Amino acid sequence: MTLLRHLVAAVVAGAVIWAASVQLNAFRDFQMAEIAVYVVAIAGLSMLIGLSGQISLGHGAFMAVGAYTTALLMLHLNWPLWAVFPASAAVTAAAGAVVGLAAARLSGPYLAGATLMLAVALPSLAFQFPGVFGGDQGLSVTVTTPASLGATFPPTRWLAWVCALVTLITLVILANLARSKVGRDWRAIRDDPVAAALSGLNVARLRVLAFIVSAATAGLAGAMLAITTSLVSPGSFTLSLSIALLAGAVLGGLGTLTGALWGALVIVLVPTYVTDVATSHGFSGGVAANIPIAVYGVLLIVVMLVFPYGIQGGLRRLARLFLSTPPTRLGSPGQRQPTGELTEDPNAPYRRPPVSEHQEEGTS
Repeated sequence: MTLLRHLVAAVVAGAVIWAASVQLNAFRDFQMAEIAVYVVAIAGLSMLIGLSGQISLGHGAFMAVGAYTTALLMLHLNWPLWAVFPASAAVTAAAGAVVGLAAARLSGPYLAGATLMLAVALPSLAFQFPGVFGGDQGLSVTVTTPASLGATFPPTRWLAWVCALVTLITLVILANLARSKVGRDWRAIRDDPVAAALSGLNVARLRVLAFIVSAATAGLAGAMLAITTSLVSPGSFTLSLSIALLAGAVLGGLGTLTGALWGALVIVLVPTYVTDVATSHGFSGGVAANIPIAVYGVLLIVVMLVFPYGIQGGLRRLARLFLSTPPTRLGSPGQRQPTGELTEDPNAPYRRPPVSEHQEEGTS
């Protein structure tokens, strides 16, 4: 039933996206494709941090692996899109396995530092092997619209459809994985690795598996970005991309797939809107380019103060406040604590309720 529910939700979302795309212009279709790219990337990172408890500052590098794999396969082997996407995800999953094995014994700032080094070092390989990766000029990617759609069909709309379809399939897979035994095991090692190991779980293997899944989704997002922008270059995968992905995951809500949508909307729409406003008010190009970074910081501070568990966690909290049953008499269902009330977000680490003075002293 869980799979069926997710499939129905994906079909409904696909119908809404299709109806919206036919009413939009080329630029909005491009933004829709870009949002789909970041939804996939943030969803994988959110699963890694929110479910398994591992932090990564190097997901921009994984996106670079997927993008360059896509460019090389399409340039030299002429692979179709339906084969390029899983191949790019598989190659990036292999890279994620290597990083996951190296990082299985790391945690906290040590893991963040290791992945930060990956984000800085990996894209620079394009400069070391310009004959293969094109150097600073990068590699061009050409995607043709199917002839069956007509010669006048907008190519940006076709790319928006492709990216939206890949995104919906990915979200269905991740949603079912999060509700499976693997997802429950990830939550166990996130909450208490020692207790999880004592209960028989292989903590190292589960951490590596989380890195593999998250890297594969980042590589898939990189492949989508390659066909959307038609260019793969080192300048597209700087450290700022990894930081933006992390900011989007935190803003949307760690461990939630719906939160990935909110984070992607912030990453894609806020810079465009803020830059337009800054330019219209006479700011120079350098100042207008730096204003979105300041806006990201302000949004992070505001969201963390108002909604500590991200936008999605805040929406859930507001929904509980407005939809909860009003209290009646003592012991009635209205005063019982609803499921998940111990934490602001069901995916957040488990927190025990505070004990009373008698419980602390061991008395009844």
